[in-house]
Order: sequence, then C-alpha cells, then structure tokens
Amino acid sequence: MSSDTQAIDVEEFNVRIFELWSALWNGELSLADRIMAPRFQLRYAQPGTDAFDHIRHASQLTQMITKFRAARPGLHFAPDGEAVADVHLADGVARGKIARPYSARFTDETGRELRISGIDMLRIEDGLITEVWSVSGGRTGRAFYDN
Repeated sequence: MSSDTQAIDVEEFNVRIFELWSALWNGELSLADRIMAPRFQLRYAQPGTDAFDHIRHASQLTQMITKFRAARPGLHFAPDGEAVADVHLADGVARGKIARPYSARFTDETGRELRISGIDMLRIEDGLITEVWSVSGGRTGRAFYDN
C-alpha cells in the first residue's frame, strides 16, 4: 500500500483502509493497485455473486467493479458505524483483520433511490488487503431496501 497508509497508527490505518476500500468501490479504480495484494481472495456471501470467487488480481477486480457500478446508477458506498479490528503494526506495516459496516445507495430502473447495508471484513498482510468477506442485507441477502 502507498505510504499514506503505512506510517500511521493502528486506529488511523483502520479508518483509512475502509475509506480507500469504499473509494475503490465508488469508482476510484486506480486504488486497487495501492490497497490490494498482488493476489487476493474474495468471499461474497450474497446469492448471485459467484463471479467474485474467481477474482484474484486488481485488474479483474476493477473490471468487476466497473460492471457492477454500470448496473447501479449513482452507486455510492460509505463506511457506516464503528470498526471491529484485530490489526497490529510491525515496523509501520499493518497485519490482521478488520470488519466494518457499510451503507450503499443507488437509483433503480424506476428512478427510486435504494439503500442497503452490509459488513465487510478485510484481512490485511503487509499493509495490503489479501482477503475480503462481504455480506449485505435484505430478505434474501441480495434484496435492496429503503432505510
């Protein structure tokens, strides 16, 4: 990860990594090379997310994010709530796990703004994301609802 997240304390890292993760999903695709390990694992529990199981590299992730965002106009993610973390810094480099709720909103095909919530857990090795677990809300795990 770039120096903007390595030479800081643990609490700052925990906040910053989720800000960057959200920004990546909000379309700042160049962040993938800065925050993702050269090879990583995605574990998305929502039905219909099988394609995420095969993504291992930043270029694959950015392609998927582009496709995902195209189907959801105005999509915006934001960290929401307090993080739960077991992250340690060794020589200024983060390692551990951090989970944090998020909110997402977008406009559906009828023009309605929809909101969902979920939680992502990130495994961090050498200051980079090596694994992601993600679950979002709704009756079936993929249904979007108004907050």
